[in-house]
Amino acid sequence: MNTLFLAAIIMGAYLIAYFTYGKFLGKKIFHIAADNVCPSHELQDDIDFIPTNKHILFGHHFTSIAGLGPIVGPAVAIIWGWVPAVLWVLFGSIFFGAVHDFGALVVSLRHQGRSIGDLSADIINPRVRSLFLLIIFLFLLILIAVFALVIAILFTMYPQAVIPVWVEVPIAVWLGYMVYKKNCSHVTLGIIAVILMYLFVGVGAYVPVDLQMFGLSDGNVLIVWMIILFVYAYIASTLPVQTLLQPRDYINSHQLFIALALLLAGVLIAQPEIVAPAYNASPVGAPPMWPYLFVIIACGAISGFHSLVSSGTSSKQCYSETDARFIGYGSMLMEGTLSALVIVSVAGGIGLGLTTGDGEILTGHAAFSHHYASWAAASGLGAKIGAFVTGAANMIEACGIPANITMTIMGVFIVSFAATSLDTATRLQRYIVGELATAYKLPWLARRHPATLIAVLSAFVLAFYNGSGKGAMILWPLFGTVNQLLASMALLVITIYLLKQRSSIIFTAIPMFFMIIMTGWAMILGLQNFYHDQNWLLFVISSMVFVLEIWMIIEAILYFKKKINS
Repeated sequence: MNTLFLAAIIMGAYLIAYFTYGKFLGKKIFHIAADNVCPSHELQDDIDFIPTNKHILFGHHFTSIAGLGPIVGPAVAIIWGWVPAVLWVLFGSIFFGAVHDFGALVVSLRHQGRSIGDLSADIINPRVRSLFLLIIFLFLLILIAVFALVIAILFTMYPQAVIPVWVEVPIAVWLGYMVYKKNCSHVTLGIIAVILMYLFVGVGAYVPVDLQMFGLSDGNVLIVWMIILFVYAYIASTLPVQTLLQPRDYINSHQLFIALALLLAGVLIAQPEIVAPAYNASPVGAPPMWPYLFVIIACGAISGFHSLVSSGTSSKQCYSETDARFIGYGSMLMEGTLSALVIVSVAGGIGLGLTTGDGEILTGHAAFSHHYASWAAASGLGAKIGAFVTGAANMIEACGIPANITMTIMGVFIVSFAATSLDTATRLQRYIVGELATAYKLPWLARRHPATLIAVLSAFVLAFYNGSGKGAMILWPLFGTVNQLLASMALLVITIYLLKQRSSIIFTAIPMFFMIIMTGWAMILGLQNFYHDQNWLLFVISSMVFVLEIWMIIEAILYFKKKINS
């Protein structure tokens, strides 16, 4: 199949879904109303709660939920064939992920901008809140520690991205100052900010920064970068949201549109044929497609992390309830678009040319088969990112852009999105610590700096407990299932909320049951593998998470039973 035709079908479907299904959900299911007062107005403190233009907030929300998820998931899952990957990204985004993100945002807007975990105390009962918040804390702990490592690795993989990524910070601070203090146009200044950043992309392409030039070993380079990133995450997550987080994410959203435009132009000009198999039932060394496809492709279809962003930062900044569909439902479809283009890049673009380790250049089916020779070959971070970057660069080069500039653009794009997820996750962890502290009557711990200190130090300890910075990787096998567990639990809370509002629950209940089944199935298989490998740490932690999930489901069933009998 021609990749241009495939991309057109997917993007057309998303556009139709936004103006039909998304509109239906907002009007008939969630009953969006412009006269409902949002937390950004009610609780405005100009630190976390601030009324924000919907286009700026869209930029923050989208770049926060995206990260590396919509890239690495599809880049691995395509080993089972491009058809299963496309179907899950297409229908998962429309009927699962966008509903989940939209619903979490609306419910939080109507509960003072509290996280989906904290407000579950009001919707179900306080016991569920404690269970949910503990799962969220564990999830964010792993995410912060691992993403600090991932970004450090990306800086070593793409040293040309170092200068433009760090220069973006002062540019973002300047943008936030001019928009909020000087009341300048965010559109005009946003364009200027992006132009400035891309000037430094050109600088980075010719002046790569590798810390090894200062005499550091590979291991010490990672450690230095991680320490810098943890310090940055602390500062960024305690600053007022309009100082750095919002404007930087707004710039990154422009990066996304530029990258999407370049990819689409590449598809239009190069029009590579799909060289990946349509369906591959038994890849060498791969786990079963069911249920792992629905765990590995998370952010491109449905991801529990999104509910934390919707109910953590975005609900505190949403100007009007009528903006929720654009921000919640629309951002998820945009992320689905990115995942679809990743699939196109890997399934087609990689066939335009792949240079092997010994310098041989492969094209067509041979290129894809070489990269995806086995599960082990395709599942490493370098392989995941490399498949996308190679395929995307091949297509973009068809537009006449030099290879070194193309590689820098894609490197900056990837690192910027990963960095956004890092400091957003740190800010979210601060909120979770604060909500736990408030629930257990420890108000001093809920303050901004003590809560952030716990968020950062806990991740730092996890990362460096073995001295290498890679300590969190021991828990990484739990990340995918815990992430999708969060999605199913968020859908559970949203469904019960709709039940209490006497609204139809079928549109959230179906994806909820599906995700509970897929996640539970994946967790059971994971437990079997941990037991077989005698990996007792992961076995115990995974068992505890699984028990917490079952406990939450039982609590929900009891609530449903009580509601029906009343």
